Amino acid sequence: MHSFTEENYIKAIFKLSVNGTQDVNTNAIAEALDTKAASVTDMLRKLSAKGLVHYVRYKGVSLSEEGKLLALQIIRKHRLWEVFLVDKLKFNWDEVHEVAEELEHITSELLVKRLDEFLGYPKFDPHGDPIPSETGEMNLKKQKLLAEMEINTSGVVLGVNDSQPLFLKFLDKIGISLGATIKVIDKIEFDNSLEINIGNNNTILISSEVSKNIFMSV
Repeated sequence: MHSFTEENYIKAIFKLSVNGTQDVNTNAIAEALDTKAASVTDMLRKLSAKGLVHYVRYKGVSLSEEGKLLALQIIRKHRLWEVFLVDKLKFNWDEVHEVAEELEHITSELLVKRLDEFLGYPKFDPHGDPIPSETGEMNLKKQKLLAEMEINTSGVVLGVNDSQPLFLKFLDKIGISLGATIKVIDKIEFDNSLEINIGNNNTILISSEVSKNIFMSV
C-alpha cells in the first residue's frame, strides 16, 4: 500500500523522466508538484527506502523497475477512469482530469479489471494517450506534432500534449477533436503560426504554441 502523496510523486517522476528513461532533479519535481525542494528530498528518501526509486543526493532520481510498474498502474487507472467519465457519464474531455486524479488512487485490482472489461478494453483515453495494460505495456501510435507537418499535407488528430481544461475548451471552440482531419494550408514565417483546414470545412489560423500541442497521424 502506498499513500496518495507517494503515488503522486511516483507518477510525477515518471512523466518528468520521459516515461522513466531519464534522471530527474529535485527542483523539477518540486515545481511540478508545487512544493518545496526540502519536502521533495524527504519524500525521495522514503521512496528509496521502499525500493521505488534510485536516489543519490545532488545527482537526481530515477524510478526502479518496481517504481515504473507502479507509475504505469496509476496511469492505467487514471486513463481508464477518464474513458468511463467521458463515454458513460458524458463528461467533456476538458472536465475529467481532476476527477480521474482522485479515482486513480483506488487500490482494488478487481475493480480496475472489471472497469477495463466494462469499457471494452480501450487502448487510448479521451485525449489520445495510450492506456497501459495490467503488465505495463502500451500501444504507441506513430505520430508527429501538427507543427512538424508540411504545407499541403493532411493528417488525423490522434491526441494532445496539453490536457489542461482551457486548452481543450479552445480546441472545442475551433472544432478540433480526436479523429478530426486537418490539412496544413500555409505556414507563416513571421511567428510559425499555421493556416489549417479542419475537416474540409473551416479554414483558420492557429498559433505555433497550439500546433506544438496537437499530435497527428504520420
